[in-house]
Amino acid sequence: MKKIIVTGANGQLGRAVNIAYAGRDDVELVNTDVAELDITDIDRVLKFVREIQPYAVINCAAHTNVDACETQVDLAYRINAIGPRNLAIATAETHSKLMHISTDYVFDGHGTRPYTEFDATGPQSVYGASKLAGEDQVRQFAERFYIVRTAWLYGDGKNFARTMLRLSRDHEEIKVVNDQVGSPTSATELAGCVLSLLDTENYGLFHGTCEGDCSWADFATEVLRLAGSSTRIVPISSEEYGAPANRPHYSILDNYMLRLTGGYRFADWHDAIEVYMRTETAD
Repeated sequence: MKKIIVTGANGQLGRAVNIAYAGRDDVELVNTDVAELDITDIDRVLKFVREIQPYAVINCAAHTNVDACETQVDLAYRINAIGPRNLAIATAETHSKLMHISTDYVFDGHGTRPYTEFDATGPQSVYGASKLAGEDQVRQFAERFYIVRTAWLYGDGKNFARTMLRLSRDHEEIKVVNDQVGSPTSATELAGCVLSLLDTENYGLFHGTCEGDCSWADFATEVLRLAGSSTRIVPISSEEYGAPANRPHYSILDNYMLRLTGGYRFADWHDAIEVYMRTETAD
């Protein structure tokens, strides 16, 4: 029986990973969140991983509040960089695999074509910089690792789609930025990619997002259309929205390495959000 430690197990991806592994009788998941395992504490991480002797660790833990990271700089780096470093050190000692999840925010967002894994990075926010630092720590200390960059994730938890649904209940219109483009990605699809990679020796850096792209305003429009809502989406600029942290204006990732190596094929974002919305509006 393979033991797999899942950090951040209560988050959207952690929950999706648990569902994806539900039918597997060759795997035992050891679910942790900060209460069970503080990944920023090297001694606790080493002790925990030594005791479990896992086949793999899936690191879903992160400080993902992009705006809060601008003022919580030390906390962002502790969770997003030191945490992955600690897991990398521990998994190298136990010869375990490490699956680390990263982000499109490692890029500057000034691109004109989808970013591949071979393109230069240039984060424009503390969140992006701390996540890139986490990637570097994994590369430096892990023995067998996968880094998967994803974007615009939604699943069972707080996410953009649920926010739009909530706001639509008592608003006739919602203002949403239309000058940021990316690929909305289902946590279910990302979990499928994670499981697919972990069953291989296909190590390295990968981009993992649903196919196709849109703006946040387009995404919101599709969510409300699928929900049968009459609330209008009013497109605005990022400047008008005025968020504290810079967001990439062009955030489209090309799943180039997955294609080159015959890896997991993600669904189109339209199809994935339709599947998600069927469960969200089932009641």
